[in-house]
Amino acid sequence: MARIGYARVSTTDQDLTIQIAALQSAGCSVVRSEKGSGSTLNGRQELKTVLDFIGPGDTLVVTRIDRLARSIGDLQDIVRTLKAKGATLTATEQPIDTGTAAGKAFLDMLGVFAEFETNLRRERQLEGIARAKSAGVYKGRPRSLDPESIKKLSDEGLGASEISRRLGIGRASVYRLLNSGAVQSDAVPRR
Repeated sequence: MARIGYARVSTTDQDLTIQIAALQSAGCSVVRSEKGSGSTLNGRQELKTVLDFIGPGDTLVVTRIDRLARSIGDLQDIVRTLKAKGATLTATEQPIDTGTAAGKAFLDMLGVFAEFETNLRRERQLEGIARAKSAGVYKGRPRSLDPESIKKLSDEGLGASEISRRLGIGRASVYRLLNSGAVQSDAVPRR
C-alpha cells in the first residue's frame, strides 16, 4: 500500500518544487512530475506511468485536483481507472478522498469548477484575440509554409520527402500544397 505523488505545472517556466515537497511531506514514497497542460490527458506520460503501475490499496496523491485534470470527463476517467485497480485518490490541500462518499462528491464538485475555470479562460482568450484583430494588432501565427520555396525545390526535381526535410516541414504539408494548386510546379511530385 504505497502513496504515489503526482505533480504538474502547465508551463516550463513554472516550478514544481512546492508541490513535490508537499507530496513528500504527505508520505509519498514516489513522486512523478511533469510540465504540460492539464486540459487533456494526451502527452502526459508521467501520469500514464502512474496509472499503469498503481495497484490495489495504493493511493494517488496530488496537491490539488486541478493538477490532475481540468475537465470533469478526464477526472472521472482517472478516478474510474484508479477504482478498477483498487486504488484511491486524495489531495493534500482539498478534502478529497475517493475512499469516502463525501470525498467523491467533493471531487466531482471541484472537477466541475476546474472545467468551468478552463472554459472561462478560453473565452477570455478568444475575446482578447477578437479585440486585437479588430484593432489591427493581432496578425495570427506567422506562416510556416512558403509556397515559393516549395515550388522552387519541386521544379528542381526534388521529391516531397527531400523538400520537407530541407524546409523543416511535414511531408503531408508539401503534398497538400502541391496538390491544392496553391503551388503550380512544373515537375511531378515524387516521394
